[in-house]
Amino acid sequence: QVQLVESGGGLVQARGSLRLSCAASGSTFSIMSMGWYRQRPGKQRELVATMHNGGSTNYADSVKGRFTISRDNAKNAVYLQMNSLKPEDTAVYYCNANSNWAVYWGQGTQVTVSS
Repeated sequence: QVQLVESGGGLVQARGSLRLSCAASGSTFSIMSMGWYRQRPGKQRELVATMHNGGSTNYADSVKGRFTISRDNAKNAVYLQMNSLKPEDTAVYYCNANSNWAVYWGQGTQVTVSS
């Protein structure tokens, strides 16, 4: 089992920045990739960014050039630096981790961007 705990959400004005953090604990040796998803009001959960153990990344088109994902393998942590935030980035952001046999989710952290 892997446990994920997010932090860093909050209220920010448009064009501002926030940094989300996620710490993994438990069977972290099994993790193959970590990333971030979000669920906007009235929408389905969607991928924001992921990073595999080898360092390859994948971003949603809507956040390319504005968001940056990074990992600290020594701390079993993943981060999401969000710049140039827009009101449409308002969502609950979920940390995600994948192993060969399971998908794990954090509890979510609210990000609200005011115009």
